[in-house]
Amino acid sequence: MTPSAAVAAPQSSEIATDAVRDAQYWLDDLGIRTAWQSTRGAGQTIAIIDTGIARGTAELDAAVVGGTDFSSAGSSDGRTPVGESSGHGTMVASLAAGRGTGATSGVIGAAPEADLLAISISFGAGSDDQVADAVIWAVDHGATVINMSLTRNTLDWPETWDDAFLYAADHDVVIVAAAGNRGSGTERVGAPATIPGVLTVAGLTRAGLASVDASSQGITIGVAAPSESLVGVTPSGGYVSWQGTSGATPIVAGIVALVRAAHPDLDAANVIERVLATARDEGPAGPDVSYGHGVVDAAAAVSGDVALVETNPLGDLREWIGLHRHVETATVFPGDRAAAPPGETAVDEAAPVWVSPGWWQLTVLPWLVIGILAYIAGGFAWGFVLHFRRARASD
Repeated sequence: MTPSAAVAAPQSSEIATDAVRDAQYWLDDLGIRTAWQSTRGAGQTIAIIDTGIARGTAELDAAVVGGTDFSSAGSSDGRTPVGESSGHGTMVASLAAGRGTGATSGVIGAAPEADLLAISISFGAGSDDQVADAVIWAVDHGATVINMSLTRNTLDWPETWDDAFLYAADHDVVIVAAAGNRGSGTERVGAPATIPGVLTVAGLTRAGLASVDASSQGITIGVAAPSESLVGVTPSGGYVSWQGTSGATPIVAGIVALVRAAHPDLDAANVIERVLATARDEGPAGPDVSYGHGVVDAAAAVSGDVALVETNPLGDLREWIGLHRHVETATVFPGDRAAAPPGETAVDEAAPVWVSPGWWQLTVLPWLVIGILAYIAGGFAWGFVLHFRRARASD
């Protein structure tokens, strides 16, 4: 299974320019405009791993500071849209850090002063390795947030992703991923949204309810954001109405950038904790499979009072790998590598026993000592017998 775009094809047609900003209802519903009173995301870099970000759009040209292509079908700077859903990456990028076309016009992203990295991949055969390479490239080129509006439609993921996502975690980068959409065939959340430590985003209707078609369910969902009645920038510079968690995800990625900008001293785990702890609970009390921890609240995430944590509240990928990829390093089973007493070397049961110093100390050495003592005792006994016989012979 290879990654696919997590959203259905864009819906409807051109939207009048003067109505574009008014159509962005989530700016108020999620407290984004209020959060802008503290920060607009300056100093943060969001990597968009997708189909590329088109050149020539008023909202995005000033935002993109670098990029690359791993699809072998785009341009070296990631600015040539690739694939059947070639406009996908441009639409996604506009909701993360679009600059608008004026103070009150055009599409503006959740973090309109954050920078963007354009990383183009294909959503087809061989794209698993492209994703892994893209994550590592993003980290190496300064990303503080990575947006992944894609899914494999499987709970599991290839081992090449282990190293890439661990690399991001070890470099304090927050990865935000889409839950996927039932309307596009994703009945349950799939990787990368199932990877421990990843902030997974579910979708909402315009009324703030869990979306039926433009979202999916899963226990790894972190927060929810609007995924219906969205507006995005197309590669031609126009605007379309669209839906899917592919759009909800960059909204949250932009909010993560706001939190990082407002709290530059926080590590990734505590940035994620702020987003989760301040979300508005919906559905059943507590985390659930539709809303996660609740509807994301940008203003509260930026300004709320949130206690610090020591570990990522969404899980530890390194621990997961130890349990599921390399069990011999985490748990000892009969027939596997044996546990050794403190200060001694463990014995590999598949290897010759004489290679183990512990084996000599615990088995050969004691018997050797016993043998020597027995030999000495036997010598004394035999000497006594000989002495006794000579004594009797002399009588």
